[in-house]
Amino acid sequence: MEQPVTLGRITRPSGEEPEAREVLEALVGEALTARVTLDDRGTVTGWNAGAERLLGYSAGQMTGRRAADLLAEPIPVRGGMPALAGLPRWNGDVALRHRDGRKLTVRILAHHREPGTGAPAWLIVSALTGWQPRPGLDDALVGWSFAQSPCCAMAIYDTRLRLRRANADMERAVALTEDEMRGLRVSEIVDNEAGVQAEQSMARVLRTGEPQYDENYLRAPGEDHEHAWSAFTSALRDPEGVIQGVCLSAHDMTEQFRARQRLQLIAEAGRRIGSTLDVTRTAQELADVTVPVLADFTGVDLLTELDDLHEPPAHPVPADGPLLLRRVALRSVTPGAPEAVGAVGRVESYPEGSAPFESLRTGQPAVHAVTDAAVAGWLARDPARAARVRAFGVHSIMTVPLAARGTTLGVAFFARYRSPGAFRHDDAVLAGELAARAAVSIDNARRYTRERATAVTLQRSLLPRRLPRQAAVEVASRYLPAGAHAGVGGDWFDVIPLSGARVALVVGDVVGHGLHASATMGRLRTAVRTLADIDLPCDELLTHLDDLVARLNTEEERGAESTAPAGTPGPAPFPGPPEPAGYPETSADVGATCLYAVYDPVSRHCCFAGAGHPVPALVSPDGTVELVGLPAAPPLGVGGLPYEATEVEIPEGSLLALYTNGLVENRDRDIDTGVRKLREALARPAPSLDALCDTVLADLLPRRPADDVALLIARTRALDAGQVATWAVPDDPSAVAQTRKDVVAQLERWGLSDAVFVTELVVSELVTNAIRHAEPPIQLRLIHDSTLICEVSDGGNTAPHLRRARSYDEGGRGLLLVAQLTERWGTRQGATGKTIWAEQSLSLPSLQ
Repeated sequence: MEQPVTLGRITRPSGEEPEAREVLEALVGEALTARVTLDDRGTVTGWNAGAERLLGYSAGQMTGRRAADLLAEPIPVRGGMPALAGLPRWNGDVALRHRDGRKLTVRILAHHREPGTGAPAWLIVSALTGWQPRPGLDDALVGWSFAQSPCCAMAIYDTRLRLRRANADMERAVALTEDEMRGLRVSEIVDNEAGVQAEQSMARVLRTGEPQYDENYLRAPGEDHEHAWSAFTSALRDPEGVIQGVCLSAHDMTEQFRARQRLQLIAEAGRRIGSTLDVTRTAQELADVTVPVLADFTGVDLLTELDDLHEPPAHPVPADGPLLLRRVALRSVTPGAPEAVGAVGRVESYPEGSAPFESLRTGQPAVHAVTDAAVAGWLARDPARAARVRAFGVHSIMTVPLAARGTTLGVAFFARYRSPGAFRHDDAVLAGELAARAAVSIDNARRYTRERATAVTLQRSLLPRRLPRQAAVEVASRYLPAGAHAGVGGDWFDVIPLSGARVALVVGDVVGHGLHASATMGRLRTAVRTLADIDLPCDELLTHLDDLVARLNTEEERGAESTAPAGTPGPAPFPGPPEPAGYPETSADVGATCLYAVYDPVSRHCCFAGAGHPVPALVSPDGTVELVGLPAAPPLGVGGLPYEATEVEIPEGSLLALYTNGLVENRDRDIDTGVRKLREALARPAPSLDALCDTVLADLLPRRPADDVALLIARTRALDAGQVATWAVPDDPSAVAQTRKDVVAQLERWGLSDAVFVTELVVSELVTNAIRHAEPPIQLRLIHDSTLICEVSDGGNTAPHLRRARSYDEGGRGLLLVAQLTERWGTRQGATGKTIWAEQSLSLPSLQ
């Protein structure tokens, strides 16, 4: 292959240069110009035949001589003009000496070339004499150039703004001949706003003499699209400077205008498409951007396989049809889009051979006239669509597949009926670019929706599906996931029945969003239930939970180190790019806040402990709303600081509101304002706790909250004194019999004679164990509610446990018997000892 040769800034194939140069030299007549080249010292390096004709010296005589030897007089230098060597070009008259001694005044043009190009430093040219103007020919050339100019539409108007002359391009632009236009005003030749605008510009030229510039758009009769014109209007003056007419010259800038429109549309699409992580909204943004700039109607259809949020099949287009597509967005220049066959949400079946089917099968945009055989055949099988096409005069359609990351998503359908121009190849290229951008955004939204649905499902499966039955409080709850931009978070709540008819109320919030936050929330909720099951005090429970979060952080850090490739550097000095807006967080750091409360319906006392969590609200029976004052405490996982418990006596019928910070705090409202609005909402009477929850959410939250919200409202109950019986038991084995008698008598008073047998066995075993193995004081308490609870407290700290008794052992079967006869049993530590309890259901038949 021949290498190109560079001439200045122009590159030509080397094989074409000699022949092209010979043809050019034969055409222009090389000897008609005197051409001389000089080096940077002023020595002649080139001398052509024209120079020989001008000065009489041959090339052999002049090559190597100083050019200054030819000067008859010094070259005139204008005042303030720099040295000739510093000029890129010089022109003027120079006095030269002919070989025969004559003095010649020659007009020359000298070009100073840049150093390093390999060419001579100076090129000096001069046209030989005899090329003076030729009025006849030159005037004819001027006239022909005006009439035949192929790149500019020109017209000449007199001072009355009546057309006198028009060239061929102007005749083509307005589809009229010069004779048909002569004597008419421009506003009469072009009956639209562009004509009026041009005539006003002409009037300003006549008044001011200043040229005017306008842009306008015209469609010539018989054409189906407008042309964009840049028009210059200038004055025509006679030798005395008097304006004798106006010249209008217009350049057809249609292609440049269309290219600019396409760039503007692409820029607009980049700004508007993909503004949310919502599939339907993104599809609608594509439709909105393209109407009316590109099409009169746009519909966006997605594969029905995407409805279930699973990955679409590798080959979504069946070999022989039909293809099922769901309409997710449309836009029309006609309000209401009456030309649409399928409404948004409707599933359409497209047979083999239809435009959408074929476009998806080939993976390429396609442009069709409705008269094409393929389209006509499709419409013949779809009478409803054919009727709409005829009714609205649809004449051109275009289909563009939507695909991203190797996944086919659907197809965009474009139609024109109001715009007279048919779709062209560049329209298909533009639509393909817009569809590609939209497809990536739709795929992002689809993937995010799928991940978010997974996270929501996981989180809801980890939250309590139904709150457990217990007698201490009446509860209602709400969990509201964040809007699509934020992703699912780690908020949770729980209601945990405890021994002694008590109940634990829990609300927590894991830092972050997404699957990681949901999974962490599940681990913390399980840990809280486990710690609550062993009846740890409120502050001690949070201390254990704090240790767990710290261990989770350590595990995450070790896991990140173990999965890093060998040689991976440490943390970068600057953070990397942020995660895409709206996507789930991937940070491995674990952090959480929590509020833990235990309410005792017997004493009506409630113990609170918080870890960096918003304090609860307490609504008294008279409607007064107060915030429970809790000591400041750090979030879970910080470590190093203790958690403190606060105990409050709560009147029966009071309301406790526990919530996460998403309820009272957002970017548009500070937390103090949110708490004030919460107190106002809680103070209003409500027919039920569920209705109160709905009122609180409606008053405090926008339609799409930026963070998860968990809300738990509990109405406290209190057990009547008649439902509790307490005895101090002497530290003497003989007291067991009297204790059994007291228990039987109490059960008879409660009408629980069916429970006497089991309760006697439980009381006998627990009291005997306390007298034998524990320390005084010993106390027995019975609580009669929906269940019957037996509690034996002592001053010891050792906890009993089940063990298997051997065949000849005399003891060791007591707790096993208690476990078998009751619904559940357990032990809890107190400040001065322990309590062993057993709970039996009153709905079960007695074993007596």
